[in-house]
Parts: sequence; structure tokens; C-alpha cells
Amino acid sequence: CNGLVLQPHCRFDEIDPATARYDLILATGGAGLQGAPWEPEFYEWLRRVCSASRRYGSICNGAFVLAHAGLLEERTVTTHWHAAAALAELCPTTHVEPDRIFVRDDNLYTSAGVTAGIDLSLYLVAQDHGREIGLQVAKRLVVFTQRSGGQSQFSPYLTPLSEPASTVTMVQKYVQAHLAENLSVSVLANVANLSVRNFTRVFTREAKMAPAGFVESARVDAARALLESSGAPLKRIADRCGFKDTHNMRQAFKRRFGVTPQQYRANFSTADSTNITHDTGPPI
Repeated sequence: CNGLVLQPHCRFDEIDPATARYDLILATGGAGLQGAPWEPEFYEWLRRVCSASRRYGSICNGAFVLAHAGLLEERTVTTHWHAAAALAELCPTTHVEPDRIFVRDDNLYTSAGVTAGIDLSLYLVAQDHGREIGLQVAKRLVVFTQRSGGQSQFSPYLTPLSEPASTVTMVQKYVQAHLAENLSVSVLANVANLSVRNFTRVFTREAKMAPAGFVESARVDAARALLESSGAPLKRIADRCGFKDTHNMRQAFKRRFGVTPQQYRANFSTADSTNITHDTGPPI
């Protein structure tokens, strides 16, 4: 829509793999990549060039190009969530993580959907030229830089809910609007006007997770948004998002991200560090 045209300069067989040395090779995504492999000569060329280059990787389902070349064996990767199962089936020895924005495995970099390629690109820019340059590029593109490869592709606020008029959607919206309140299964069942047993069964079937799991996901997602964008004390964030205390929030973050709220803030906060207020009392 902006007039940009991507035009290849040459065919792969016009580049001598014996002398080709690149800083980065990326296989882009597109229609048809999950179909039959292309000519064997291309994949042989790709294997040689990638092995001689500093880094290589893929955007979206471009991972299938690398897979057909045998470049994903025994590696950890990601791709668009819709293609993750097919990639895992194609590459039994590959560990496919469907719920990641991007994954780095040594010199192999793979990203999820097309917009996740922006996250990966900003990561690579920051890796090569420093965080400050990465921030400047992000500002120029009017995008955020705080998403990391370790973060989920989804959140309760971004993932499509159930059918708009369904009882489960009503409950999900209630959860998101009342995070600091009691959100036990009995309370949610009452909101849905169902018995606890029937509500749990219906919610799990439609939302693909148990009610308690959704509640924790919503609270964690709200907490990480506050950690990224504000300097509020951890106790205040825990209270506002419905955690019993900072220890309970810490446990939830460790389960879902493998880091503490403090570590998450240190890595992904866009707030001025001089304005971050720390709680008094023992460390959490």
C-alpha cells in the first residue's frame, strides 16, 4: 500500500555458495510454503550458505523453507501458531514452541507471525548496534520494543474470546473488568448463572483452558502491562491486578515466564527508571 516493491536481484544458482558469506539470511513466509519441497539443488545451496554465514532464520512459515533444507533438526524454533503442528510433524526432532514471539537457538532465529518479524528485527538491531539504536528504530516505526522472544504470542486481551454473545465471553469480560475482586469459580459460575460443575465444563470446552487458568492469565497480563509502562510499586500492582500479595504475583510470573516481576520490569520497562518506586520491606 506504500508503493514498496520487493524485487530479487538474482536467482540462488547465480550465487556461488563457496564464496557467499552473509551476516543474516532470512526465509520469509508466504503462501504455499507448507506444500511440496522445491528442487533439491536449492536446499543444498541453502544449507551451504547458512552454514557459512553468521546467522540465519525465518519469519512466520518461512520456517518450512529451513525445515526442508534440514536446518531445523535438533533445534528449538517457533513459527505462526497456525502452522506449528504441521512443522512439528514435518520435523520430529525439532522442538517447536507455538506460543513464542521469536526464538533464538544459537545462530538460528525464528519468529512467529509477520508482525513478530518486527520484534525479531528490533532484537537483532539492538543486538548488533545497542539498545539505544534499537529504541530509535522502534520510535521511527512507531512500534514497541518491550516484547521479547520469551513472551507469549497471545494474551487474554488479544486472543479472540468465544462467540461474542456467549456466556463464556460474558464471564471473560467480567474477569477483565474485576481483576482485583474475588474471581473464584463459584463467583464466576454465579455470573454465568450456571452450577459450578456445569460452568467449569462449558468454560473449559469453549475457552480451551480452566477458569482459574484464565483468571491467572488475565491478572498476569495486566500486571506485566503495568510493569512495562509504569513505575508503580510491586505491591500496588499486585493489589490492583488481584494477586493476594507480591509473593503470589512472583509465583505466577515464574510459572508463566520463568522470571520474577522485578526481572521482567528490568528487561521490558519503558518507564523512566528514575521514576520507579520500590516497595519497602523484604525482597520478594
